[in-house]
Amino acid sequence: MFEIFEKLNLIKEPIGVKFLFFKPEGIKALSLNKKLSFCELIVEAQETEEPFYFSKENEETCVGKFLLGMEEMAPFAESGQIGPKLGIFDEPRANYVFYQYIPRFERNVVNYVLYSKLKNIPFNPDLLIITATPAQAEILMRAASFSTGELYVSKTTPVMGCAWIYIYPFKKKRINFLIPEMVHGMKSRRLFPEGSILISIPYNWIPTIIKNLNTMKWELPSYHSKEEYLREFGKILQELTEKAKNP
Repeated sequence: MFEIFEKLNLIKEPIGVKFLFFKPEGIKALSLNKKLSFCELIVEAQETEEPFYFSKENEETCVGKFLLGMEEMAPFAESGQIGPKLGIFDEPRANYVFYQYIPRFERNVVNYVLYSKLKNIPFNPDLLIITATPAQAEILMRAASFSTGELYVSKTTPVMGCAWIYIYPFKKKRINFLIPEMVHGMKSRRLFPEGSILISIPYNWIPTIIKNLNTMKWELPSYHSKEEYLREFGKILQELTEKAKNP
């Protein structure tokens, strides 16, 4: 089903993610010795051959458990004290107000998060998370719009960017993409290749993306050069103008 993604020669292997209430069977837990952020788990999945799951038993080094509804945020953090000290906000009030926009799960809804490389995924994913170059991202986003006319929409915030890759696409059932270097934690941790784009595709969009990737032309003639673009576009306009004389 997912073989078409291999043809894109993505800069990092695409992964699948699934949110669960009950403990998964037949899949290993992430080692308790690993201390990773929620965003960093994407990289861990890209570099790990076997599927694994993350749970509240694992230590998470940022805000992942809060976003997953596994624990409450510390009061000093929720009041907006951290952002100004990092230079992201000028005062706690801006940091505090910003939290209202952050997608997150309700308390105790998600107990486990499954991860797997797409090429050997043993479960039906809730999300596909893809690290791509701008050229690869253009193909993937065009595959969403090709048969639907869907807009390209990117939503993120200066911090807690992982919420917009995991939770927003899942809850809103909308494709989202962002530039990791615009998110404080992703940039500071050097998680993704410079200049890359992170795309999250929710389950309801996966069949459409796959169908259109198999149908549409990836490398459009106009992309070869400016001259080719002007020639092709001019020819199309000329032909349609002539045809429109007798509709």
